Amino acid sequence: MKGPDPILLQIPESFETKRLIIRAPLWEDGAMVNEAVKQSIDELRPWMLWAKQIPSVEDSEIISRQGRVHFLERSDLRLYLIHKTTGQFIGSSGLHRIDWEARKFEIGYWVNTLFSGQGYMTEAVEGITRFAIDELQANRIEIRCDARNIRSARVAERLGFTKEGILRSDKCDVNGIIRDTIVFSKVRGAEF
Repeated sequence: MKGPDPILLQIPESFETKRLIIRAPLWEDGAMVNEAVKQSIDELRPWMLWAKQIPSVEDSEIISRQGRVHFLERSDLRLYLIHKTTGQFIGSSGLHRIDWEARKFEIGYWVNTLFSGQGYMTEAVEGITRFAIDELQANRIEIRCDARNIRSARVAERLGFTKEGILRSDKCDVNGIIRDTIVFSKVRGAEF
């Protein structure tokens, strides 16, 4: 049975975890996102196609505004991770490749290098998973990553996502070389 058009859904634009405010992008977020990308470019470049070169502040503002529009359209739910006490930009995540009929979502993420290794991304992904379950009635939540991206895979493993398998020769990496993708998931009735 098909539900209401997703644009009619009342989806909170922010929620909190122990240390983070997790929220939809806002106008004027581009500068803080850009600063984090600059600080993190060496760690992002091997995994993110968009990180081949450092974007301008204007480019980052455009991406943030597009993220805001997509959030309002319910076509993609980009979420920014903001430190509760300091207001610093910790990273970016969100619910992507959404199938509203099946209530399926994919969590993607990257962390500002200044905050890497401090558990922020694990905390954020746990909060976003709970948000997808409680607010969006998720039936399936996926995390996909390059099979060589051990740090990304560890986030999924720490949070109890099931490793479903490896999609062999699934995508091209940032250098155009074919690579494998690990698929992790949580599904209603099994893991939540």
